[in-house]
Amino acid sequence: MAAIEDHPLRYQLVNELHARPFPTIGVPATVAYLAVKQPKEAVHRDRMADLQHLKDLLDRHGAPHPQPGATHHTAQLGRHTLKWEQHTEFVSYTLHGDGVSDRVFDPQDFELFPPDWLAQAPGQRVTSALIRIVPRPAQEQIKDKVRSWFVPESLAMASVLDDNAMVAGDFRIDPAGHVRFALFVNEDTGPQRVGRVVQRLCEIETYRAMSMLGFSRARGLTPTISAMDASLSEMMGEMTRGHVPAEQTLTQLLTISAELEAMAAQSAFRFGATGAYEALVNQRIALLREERFEGFQTMAEFMLRRFEPAMRTVQSTEKRLAVLADRARRAGELLRTRVDVERSAQNQELLESMDRRADLQLRLQHTVEGLSVVAISYYAVSLAAYALYPLGKALDLSKGMLTAIITPVVIGAVFLAVRRIRKSLH
Repeated sequence: MAAIEDHPLRYQLVNELHARPFPTIGVPATVAYLAVKQPKEAVHRDRMADLQHLKDLLDRHGAPHPQPGATHHTAQLGRHTLKWEQHTEFVSYTLHGDGVSDRVFDPQDFELFPPDWLAQAPGQRVTSALIRIVPRPAQEQIKDKVRSWFVPESLAMASVLDDNAMVAGDFRIDPAGHVRFALFVNEDTGPQRVGRVVQRLCEIETYRAMSMLGFSRARGLTPTISAMDASLSEMMGEMTRGHVPAEQTLTQLLTISAELEAMAAQSAFRFGATGAYEALVNQRIALLREERFEGFQTMAEFMLRRFEPAMRTVQSTEKRLAVLADRARRAGELLRTRVDVERSAQNQELLESMDRRADLQLRLQHTVEGLSVVAISYYAVSLAAYALYPLGKALDLSKGMLTAIITPVVIGAVFLAVRRIRKSLH
């Protein structure tokens, strides 16, 4: 019996669901985390450079290389385990090993990433973190430790995952350039659950840092948007008062519209990514299932007070830019309508002027025709008088009498001839 044919993407899509497993981390342990991003065009970067940089680190420890085209890789580097992940805009490295240093958050723990290797990274550091994982002591000891390890004003701490662990951090950069987190783990909490908490903490910090790039973009655009808003309002006032020619105002307005559209296009991806990263931060915090620990603020509360206002600024700037571009388009349409009306009025005046000129030309033509009849008749009478002079002499008519007799006849004949010619031309 013939087997049913599988869809060509079936296995690939199923494997994608299991492509990024959580690390397995025992207690105590130290985690060093690094996220690297190219400053420009990170989405369209050369991803082979990311892989090559990873291979350089693996080669220093004789570790196997990832498969071609891989977007994640796990390798053993001596006593430490490396987890590498390639994301849309950045690359992350998570290095963890058993045990903790005598010195709390010792900068040497991060030197597991060689300094010369870091200097050759194809991008810039977005964030780096040190996570200290220790057994959970008594509550008073926890409070004493976190108050000495972190800045109390910014400290966020909570019980997570149904009180299986305590998480603490202040989201500040220490003198060595790293963000610090402490994880106090219950004795019966397994290494897989510890790995999930560590993964969530790294994701929260990375997505927070990535979303703040949108805040930086919004803050940089604010002065330009304000200046354009003022210019647009001034132009609308000038258009209402009619002090400036509409064509000149329309040219300026089209320039502003083009600039606004360019700004919106350049910022669309960053603002969209910021919204996505913000949602991921909130989602990862929700997955921790925080519970308040005494009077300390939770991470959700910290984000609500410190992070959420920045995200609202991004949303406000994006909306303001869209509204301003829409205003400019509507103003342009109104101004174009005004220009069209003015041009229609000018065309109407031009047509009326042409009608007047045509009427004058017609009158002039009639005058010329009348004069032409007189002139032609004068010469025609003279010629006819000479031609009929013998007949007049035979009839005993004087020259004057003969001229008087033929003049009306000649004039009538000339008039009829000119009229026939004019009709034939029309």
